[in-house]
Amino acid sequence: MAQDTTVPKLNFEYWLDKAIEWGQATSLESQKDVYLHLPQLQEFLHQLYETIKHLGSTVAIQQFPLIGQLLGRLCWNPFVIGYDESQKTLMWCLCCLYSSEPQNAVELKANSWIRSLLCHLLCSSEWESNEAEISTFISALGYTSADYYCHLVKNMVISLVTELRENQFNGLKIQESTSASRVNAVSIFCVPLITLPDLTPLLEALLLYHGGSSKEILSSEFLESVNEAFLKKKISLPESAVFSLWLRHLPSLEKATLHLLDQLFSIQLNSLEEVAHVIKDSLLPQAARHPAIFRTVNEIFKNALMETDGTSEVMTIIQVFTQLFLQAHQNEYKQHKFPLKAYFLYHHQPLVRALIRHPFELPTAYWSQHLKHISDMVKALVEDTNISSLTGLFEIWFLVACFGEWLDIAAEQLLKAVVEPDAVLWLLAFYYCPKNENQQRTQTMVEAEAVYNHLMMLFSHSDLSLKDLEGAIHRVTGIEQRCNQRLATHLLTNFLLFSPCGHKFAQECIYHITKTTDTSKEVYNLLIRTAYRFNHSGEKSQRTVKLLYELLQKLTLKV
Repeated sequence: MAQDTTVPKLNFEYWLDKAIEWGQATSLESQKDVYLHLPQLQEFLHQLYETIKHLGSTVAIQQFPLIGQLLGRLCWNPFVIGYDESQKTLMWCLCCLYSSEPQNAVELKANSWIRSLLCHLLCSSEWESNEAEISTFISALGYTSADYYCHLVKNMVISLVTELRENQFNGLKIQESTSASRVNAVSIFCVPLITLPDLTPLLEALLLYHGGSSKEILSSEFLESVNEAFLKKKISLPESAVFSLWLRHLPSLEKATLHLLDQLFSIQLNSLEEVAHVIKDSLLPQAARHPAIFRTVNEIFKNALMETDGTSEVMTIIQVFTQLFLQAHQNEYKQHKFPLKAYFLYHHQPLVRALIRHPFELPTAYWSQHLKHISDMVKALVEDTNISSLTGLFEIWFLVACFGEWLDIAAEQLLKAVVEPDAVLWLLAFYYCPKNENQQRTQTMVEAEAVYNHLMMLFSHSDLSLKDLEGAIHRVTGIEQRCNQRLATHLLTNFLLFSPCGHKFAQECIYHITKTTDTSKEVYNLLIRTAYRFNHSGEKSQRTVKLLYELLQKLTLKV
C-alpha cells in the first residue's frame, strides 16, 4: 500500500484515490501510509497552487473538475494539515477557487463551502471530536492538543505577515500582478476568520499593505467585514490600521460615521463629557487628521443636519467632534501635520483662523472684541454679492456652527460684559436664521433685540420677582417663527443662569417655556454645553454649576 511513492506531476486521480483511501486516517495502517506520502503530497499541492493561482476560479474548476473533492478530503485529514506548510498551501488553493463576484447560485454555494473549510482549518474547537485519533501525533510533537492548534494558527499568521511585509519592502522586485493576486487571496481567506484573536496581526498587515497598483487590491468583502467587526467591537486594531481602512474604503468610513450618529441618538447622554467619550472612542476625530477623512465626515454631518432639519442634538455632536478633531490635530507631530487650509479648502481663511482660536486661549476681556471680529467677517461674506446661492450661504453657516462654543459665549457676553450688541446679536441671528428670504433674518434681529432689551432692563434688578419675568416669558412664548423662538429661548435661559437674581426662578421659568414652546431638547443641549464649558474653564461659580445640574436632572425626564 505504501510502496509506490513516485507520483506523476499533478496526477489528480492518484491523489484523489489516496485521499479517499486515507479518509481521516483513523487506522494505524492508513496513518503510516499518510506519513510516507506527506513530502510528495506537499510538493503536489504547491505545484497545484502555482498552476491555478493565475487561472481564476471558473477556469481552475473547468481545468481540474475534481479539485474541490480532493481539497475537501485533504482538509479533514489531521496528519495532512499538520505537516509542515501543507495547511497553508491548502488555504492558498481554496482561496484560488473563491469567486470574488459570484454570478450564480452554484458559485455562491461554492463560496460558502470554501468559507466553512477555512473556518475548519483554523478553529480548533471543530477538531475537538478528533482529539483521540490525533493525540498520538500531537504528543509526538511535544504539544498538548490546545497548544498545538494555537501554535498552528500563530505560525500561519506569522508566515503570512512576513510574506506581506517582504512584498511591501521589495515590491519593485515582484511582479505586480502576482503580488496583487496573492494579497487579494489572503484578504479573501481572512473573511470568515476576522474575529479570531490570533489573526489580528495579519489583518493589520493587510490594511497597512500598499502595492504598486492604482486599484484596490484588498477584497471589498474583507474591508467591509473588518469594518463591521471593528464597529461591533468584536476585534481590536491599532489606530493606524483603522485609519488605513477608512482611507482606502470610503463605504467603511461612511458606515463608521453613521454608526457613531446612531449610537449617540440611541442612548441618553447626561453630559457633554459622555458625548465626547463616545465620539473619541470611535477614533473618527483622530482619523480626521487626514484631510480626506475630515472632509468626508463633515459631508455626512451636513447631510444629517439637513435630514433632521438642523436639530440641536446633531449640532452639538458636530461641535464636540470639531473640538476633538482640533485637539488631535494640535497633538500631531509637526512633521506629520497638515496645514489647516487642507481641511477648510474653500473657506475664508481669516475667518477659519478666528473660529479655530479656542476661547480659553484668550483673556476673557478680549472675547467681546474677538466676537465682533468674527461677526464682521461673517456679515461681510454673507452680504457679498458673489455669495448668492443657498449652497454658499449654507457653507458659511456650517463653518460657524461647527465652532458653536463661540456662539454660546456670544449669548453669555450679551448679558455679562460690555459688548456691541448689534454685532453679537447679528451673529446669533445668522446662526439661528441663516436665510434672509422675505427679510426673515431681519425679523429675527427685531425680535431678538426686543427680548434682549427687555432682559437687560431686568438684569440689574436686585429684587427681581417672578411677576417681573412674566413679560419676558410671554414675549418668548408668543414668537411664531421657530428659529426666532429658539434664539429668544437661548437669551432667556442665559439670563436665568447668569443674572444676579434669575437663578431663583430658573426651574419654574424654564419648565414653563419648554412646556409651552416644545424647546426641551434645545434647552437641554444648551445646558450640557454650558456645564461642559464650566467644568473645563476657570469659571467656578458653585451656584451656577449647581443650578445647571438641577435643571439637567429635571429636563432629562422630558427629552
